[in-house]
Amino acid sequence: MSALTIREMTLADCDRVSGIRIRGWRHAYRGLMPQPYLDGLSVTADAERRRARFAEGNGSVVNLVAERDGTVVGWAAHGPYRDGGTRTGDAELYAIYVEPALLGGGIGRALLAASAERCRGFPRMLLWVLKENAPARRFYERAGFRPDGAEEPFEVDGVPVPEVRYVKTLRG
Repeated sequence: MSALTIREMTLADCDRVSGIRIRGWRHAYRGLMPQPYLDGLSVTADAERRRARFAEGNGSVVNLVAERDGTVVGWAAHGPYRDGGTRTGDAELYAIYVEPALLGGGIGRALLAASAERCRGFPRMLLWVLKENAPARRFYERAGFRPDGAEEPFEVDGVPVPEVRYVKTLRG
């Protein structure tokens, strides 16, 4: 197996990233979100939105991809923490997804480490994770993140899927 490369995402990566994201949602959130909602997710529609956001980006969101043998196998996005519409002095991991068939192979750890390294100028990195997503919570806890007690209501097709916030100190 060849080495894993972490690099900034390009516009050409949008379709592959959207596929990874949608397959990731269907894998990670099975049983946590309504199945009809997950089944209705569209890679094509997600890629269209991703291309539009990517083209309009102001540089505050950093999208990273993990690539092996010329194929994108994971994606992460981070930037300033969003507390409602207010920016704080912290960083936020907005998303991290790995091709489901490749989970457990270190791709997620590499993406998370690269995101945290690029956020070293921030005092902390925060993220939101579904409260009932035990595998993701264990992943973040192994990486040094801890729940800070904050919870946020989240609803999908009328079904509550609350999120909890995790935090990790990056400096000081």
